[in-house]
Order: sequence, then C-alpha cells, then structure tokens
Amino acid sequence: MSSSRPQTHTRPLTVLTSLFFMWGLITSLNDILIPHLKAMFSLSYVQAMLIQFCFFAAYFIVSVPAGRLLQRLGYQRGIVAGLCIAAVGCLMFGPAESLRSYPLFLGALFVLAAGITLLQVAANPYVTLLGRPETASSRLNLTQAFNSLGATLGPLLGAVLILGAADQAASAAQGGDSVQGPYQALAAALFVLALVMAMFRLPDAREIERAAEQASHSDVPAAERGRLTAHRHLVLGAVAIFAYVGAEVSIGSFLINLMADPAIAGLDHVQAGKYLALYWGAAMVGRFAGSAIMRHVRASRVLALVAAANVVLIGAAIALGGPAAMWLLLATGLMNAVMFPTIFSLALEGLGALTSRGSGLLCMAIVGGAIVPLLQALVADHVGLLVSFAVPLVCYVYIAHYGAAGHRPVAVDVDAAEPPAGAALGAAA
Repeated sequence: MSSSRPQTHTRPLTVLTSLFFMWGLITSLNDILIPHLKAMFSLSYVQAMLIQFCFFAAYFIVSVPAGRLLQRLGYQRGIVAGLCIAAVGCLMFGPAESLRSYPLFLGALFVLAAGITLLQVAANPYVTLLGRPETASSRLNLTQAFNSLGATLGPLLGAVLILGAADQAASAAQGGDSVQGPYQALAAALFVLALVMAMFRLPDAREIERAAEQASHSDVPAAERGRLTAHRHLVLGAVAIFAYVGAEVSIGSFLINLMADPAIAGLDHVQAGKYLALYWGAAMVGRFAGSAIMRHVRASRVLALVAAANVVLIGAAIALGGPAAMWLLLATGLMNAVMFPTIFSLALEGLGALTSRGSGLLCMAIVGGAIVPLLQALVADHVGLLVSFAVPLVCYVYIAHYGAAGHRPVAVDVDAAEPPAGAALGAAA
C-alpha cells in the first residue's frame, strides 16, 4: 500500500510546485522595488528596508492564525484563500502608484505577504507529507527549486519592466508608473491559479497527518506531544529559519546597491538587477542538485557544510572588496539553495498531527526577513555597505550549528513533565 504513494502523489506535487514558483517570483521582486522606491522617495537604507520589514512582518503576524485556519478549512481551501489575498495585495499597488504614497506601498506589500504566508504554511508541510518521510528533504528541495526559478525570473523581469521603465521616465516620480502594470498582471495570474486550485482534487493532508502520528515513534511523552515547545529540534529549527531567511533576504536586498558602488563594480541599476538573477539562479541550480545529493548524503550534514561555506564566502568578500566581493556574494546563492527546505523538513520531523502548527511556527520565523535586513541597514548607514554583510555572516554561523547538532530531536525530561508526587498520591487515592 505505502509503496504506491509516490506515484499517487505525483500530480498533487506538480500542482503545488506552481505555488512555489509564484511566491518565489513575487518575493524576489522586492529586491527590485528597494532601489526603485529608494530613489523615488529619497530614502535612507533603513527607510528602504521597511519594504522587507512590512513584507516579512506579515509572516510573524499571520502564521499562527494561518495554521489554525488550515486546521479548520483544510489545506486546499486554505491555499485558494491565500492566492486570493495575495492577488488583492497586488491590486493595491495601483492606488499606491497613483497617490505616490510610500505608506500605501508598504500596506500593499503587507497584504500581499499575508496571502503568501498562508500559502507557505500550507504548501511546505503538504509537500513533506506527500511521500515517504525519509525523502521529505529531497522532495521539498525539488519543489523549492521551482521557487528559485520564479525568484530568478523576478529580477530579470523587474529590471526591465520596473527599473528600465523608471530610467526612461523624465523623473523618479514618473517612474512610479512602471510598478502598477507588472503587479496587475501578477494579480490576474494569482486569481487564475486560485480557480485552478479550487477545481483540482488534492488528497486530504489531515488524514495523512493522522496516519503519520500513529506511525511515529517519537521519544516525546504522550502528555507533552501537544506542546510545540516540547520539540527542541522544532524550536531551534525556527531560529535557524529566522537566521536563514534574514541572511538570504539581506544579501539580495543590498546586492544591487553594492554592485552600483564604483568601488565594487560601478554597474547601473538595470545591469545590477540582471546580475542579481545570478544570485537566485544559483539557488535554483543548487536545489535541483541538492534534491539528488540528499538521496545519498544525510541532509543535516549537507546543511552544515553549505552554511560553513557561506561564512567563508562572505568573510572573503568583506576582506577583499572590489569586483571579487560582488562575485563572492553572488556565489552565496548557490550555498543558500538547500537551506530553507532542509531546515523546514528537519524541524517538522516526527511531529505527526502537530505538523500544521509546527509549520505555522516555522513560518512565523520567516520574520527574520524583516529584522535582519534592518540590522544590516543600520550597519550600512553608520559603518559602510560592504562591512554590513557581517550581519548575514553571523546568521550562517548559527545555521551551521543547527545542521551539525541542533537538528537532533531530544527527548523531554519525563520527570519534569510528571505531576508532583503528592498530586499523584491524591489521584491514586
């Protein structure tokens, strides 16, 4: 019976992969919006990073309600709702552009991210459940590769449709017109995808969760299984997700401005936007490769090695400067490739019926994409742009630790979980 599951789930996995592609494309467009809106509204680095702050703060605010919503609606209807919310957020870019309002741009980004948060909370654990547990990391890496395909196309399209159009405009204010069209097209695509998802018949992931719970051999006492904090590897995994998303978003957010620096590469914003596609494209290649590698090499070992490699790459970029720094930082995209899906699957291992709630906690940790870029922006404004990349370097140090040791499930102290002796005697009496 179980041997037929991978074949049975091929079509659902194919449909879910389209979601990963869409939110990858949308998220990477933020890296194009940052230099565009920074010039349009004459923002500091800290002010410009409010773009990422408002986008990724939605993960922290919406993730827990999204997890509860999925438990009531089911994964499929939750995905449809998420697509519609994201589409509404895209449509809000029209009024923001017309009114030339930076706060309204930030509000549109928050609504858009709220929809994507619901998609993330649903789709990531869904993929881990549709197949054998031992290949969950490999399977999630494969679907995340298409997320990276979308993230690669995002900067290429944005460089032409947003930055290119802005450069051709008579002023930065007129350049705001270049934002509305691309996001209206995205809204239409999201509504169409929501319709397709509503019509497609997907397996009930909640039934799969219950089966996984019954088959699980978790060392966590039964009385403690309802508490997410009882699962140490999940809690530490949430910190790792915070660090990873924060580091990846920070690097992507500052790369265009760094490559435009005459001391580094002296590229104009359109050229730099196209080079940024290499950062996300490397992640796509790495995820396809990682999906194959982790069928033979332990996922946690791969995670520790690639995180350590990024520590070396960023350290060398800061030390060397010049064009070498640009290429070394672009190369971190390749090492980033397997991190998110690997951390996600390691952290959800053995949770059973707690999977959707655990996914909500992990998606809350994506708020790292809001916090870490702000920290780097503070360093960039006061110390220097290149030196500020030390902030994501510290994040990768922690991720290397999680891959080496922090991912291991540790049994809860049973004695600590038991009631006091007096209470036990009273119950026995």
